[in-house]
Formats: sequence, structure tokens, C-alpha cells
Amino acid sequence: MSRIENINTYLSQPVSIAPLVVFRIAFGSLLLYSTIRFAQQGWIHTLYIEPQYHFGFFPWLKPLSGNGMYFVYLLLGVSALGIIIGLLYRASTTTFFILFTYCELIDKTYYLNHYYLVSLLTFWLMIVPAHRWYSVDSVLFPKLKSAYCAHWHILIFRVQLSIVYFFAGLAKVNLDWLFRAQPLATWLPGRYDLPIIGDWLHLKEVAYLFSWAGCLYDLTIWMLLWIRKTRGVAYFFVLVFHILTAILFPRIGMFPYIMITSTIIFFSPAWHQKVLSYLPFSRFFATDESLRPAQIARSPYIAVLLGLYLLLQLYLPFRYLHYSGNLFWHERGYRFSWRVMLMEKNGYTSIIVRDPKNNTQKEIEQDNYLTPFQKQQMRSQPDMMLQFARYVGDQFQTEHGYRPEVYVKSRLSLNGRRSQPFTNDTVDVYNADNPLKYNWILSLTE
Repeated sequence: MSRIENINTYLSQPVSIAPLVVFRIAFGSLLLYSTIRFAQQGWIHTLYIEPQYHFGFFPWLKPLSGNGMYFVYLLLGVSALGIIIGLLYRASTTTFFILFTYCELIDKTYYLNHYYLVSLLTFWLMIVPAHRWYSVDSVLFPKLKSAYCAHWHILIFRVQLSIVYFFAGLAKVNLDWLFRAQPLATWLPGRYDLPIIGDWLHLKEVAYLFSWAGCLYDLTIWMLLWIRKTRGVAYFFVLVFHILTAILFPRIGMFPYIMITSTIIFFSPAWHQKVLSYLPFSRFFATDESLRPAQIARSPYIAVLLGLYLLLQLYLPFRYLHYSGNLFWHERGYRFSWRVMLMEKNGYTSIIVRDPKNNTQKEIEQDNYLTPFQKQQMRSQPDMMLQFARYVGDQFQTEHGYRPEVYVKSRLSLNGRRSQPFTNDTVDVYNADNPLKYNWILSLTE
């Protein structure tokens, strides 16, 4: 117990709240921009309203009907603004966290690691008191005002970002990435149109250089950000790496900008206080030592609770070890584990519905149910294949009054390999409780 008490004391030490405030403003601004961008691109209609079917993480989770999803994104924008200026901060962060996570879980098709990261970071913003300085709340409710926070309020963001980098690097320590330069060797030649570097991107040597550099960057950058003497140089590499990633792979979306924005929390309190001094009304929020508490109120369970959270974050990337076979092939345990841009799959997937009474069968016209992007994602992800197969089976049963047989025929290539059968098309996935028990996903032939 004394060790836990010592850890609690360390975690609850009063430190400058400036890093937390700058992070709140910068990250909130990015949330607001990305929300507006999402609406301007027409993605609310394209991703939530247009599709007839959604690959929900939970069967009961559906997009709102009518203009409901537009209202959701309006609330997201208002909440993001509330985070930036610190107005009704707890309500704003809670609203953003709940609604953003809801949108993320509606359809696996659109899962991205940075959506998951945004949910985690907004969850912690919801918990920490980032509104106690340089905020509207601290003006409206002066008793809230404090120039200090607990040490763990800042550490949790630094540790979370370190976990992202470390596991992204660890995931790159595999034969395909390091010794076959895949999938970069497949993707980079397609950017031949880029000025200056475009003429070089078809070279296999460049793919190897980028693969090894990316791995080393992810494995080490988080440590360099923790060290005061290397922090400035490390952040320069953060800028170079993520800007280059955004140029080479624009489809990666907001991830580079999220990492560029989030990692500023590693800088010292003095650096953040200087940033705040350039903002409007900074004199009104000048540091007042009288607002330094002798001790931050702390829970005796904070070390335990944070420890359990970190154990969960460490477990999720390793849960794939529960399953045999090539992770990039079967993808069991792939999501929520910080594996970024590690595979390229090509091929086809067909869903066959057989009528056992009439002894007839037909291939499902996927275009009648799925958007092109949904089809593209479904063809290589077993849980989505199974989800859709059971959906069309349910439709058949509703229409005919008896259960059909449903088979999945799929052939894929992984990271430049020759294509090969992906599923055992003799397994009736609709009537099997767990098709994976019946060797439904075939092993990858190296």
C-alpha cells in the first residue's frame, strides 16, 4: 500500500496547467476543423444516409433517420467550439466523446486508428480539468480557476501517445515490412506525379528506405519526445514525418495532423505558458502563485485505475496472439491495436445463397446493398463478410419463411503475393454457430 500511496503522491503533484490548456485549445480546434470538413465534403450523407446497410460494431447501433445525423454533426461542431473556449467544458467534452464514438461505431467500414485515438483523447479531456485556466468557465465560475493541475492530468496524454507510437513501430517489425518493403513497394510508385520526389518513388530501394525509417521513427520518437534535450529535434522529425505521410498517402486523412497537434503536450510548461502569452486576453490569465494549491485533491485509487487502463491499452495490441495464423491475413485482433498502413489486399468476395428446398442458388448482387467503399472493405475482412452473409440470410428467411444456406467464396492476395483462396466455400456460414471452427478462413500459403 505504501508503494501505491507514493505513486498517488507523485501523480497528484501540482504542476502548471498550461500544457493541458494549450492541448485543449489546439486539439479542440482540430476537432472543429475536421467536423466542418466532414460536413463540407458531403460525407454525412455518403457514409451514414446513403448506404442501405451498415457494418455496425453492435447490431443495435444504427444511424439516426432523416436529418438526425446532420444534427449529430452540428452538436459535434458546437461541442468542439465549447472545448476550444472552455465553455460548459464538462458538457462539451462529454457530448463530443459520446457522439463521436457513436459515429465511429456505426460502421466498421470507416474504422481508422485515428478515430479510435480521438475517442481516447476526448475521453481523457472529459476527465481532466483543462477548463480551469484560460477558459470561459473560469470567468463565469471564478472558484474553478486554477493555474495548476495534477501531474497525471498531463502524463496520461503523453503516455497514451507513446503507446500509439510504440505499438505502431512494433507492428512494423515483420517480414513483409522490413524485408519485402511491402506494402510501400506497391503504393509508392503510384505517386509518380509528385514533384521532385515522384521520379524516385518507383525504386525498390526507396520503399526499403521508407519502411526502415518509418519503423525506427515509431519505435524511438516517443522516447525522444520525453527527453528535454532531444525534444526540439524530435518534434522537427514529427513535423517532417507526418507532413510527408500526408503528402504521400492523402487517404490517411487527419491522422498526421492529429499527431502533430497532440505531441505538443510533451513540451515544457514554460513553452506552453509562452504560447498562452501570445493569445488574446493572456494578461487577464497571468500566472498567480496564490492559485497554486498546496496539494491537489486526489483519490486513493487513482494509481490503480490508471494502471488498469494502461494494462488494457497494452493488452489490446497483443490480443492477436490468441489466434494462430498470419494476423494480416485473418485480421483477428487487428483493430484497436495501432497497426497503420501495413497491408494491401486485392481480390474478390462473392456471397452465394442456396435455397435448400428448391435446390437453387444465386450470387448476391452486392451493389444492391453496399456502396463501392463498403464492398472494397468487406471483401477482405472476415467479420464483415460473415456479418453481411448473415444479413442476406436473414432477409431470405424473412421473405421465404425458412433458413437458406449461405456460402462465401473469396480469393485474395496479400502484400504482393499471388492470390489464393481466402475462405472455405463449402462452409455454410449462416447455419454454423462459429464458422471459424470449421476452417472457414484458409491458411495463408507463404
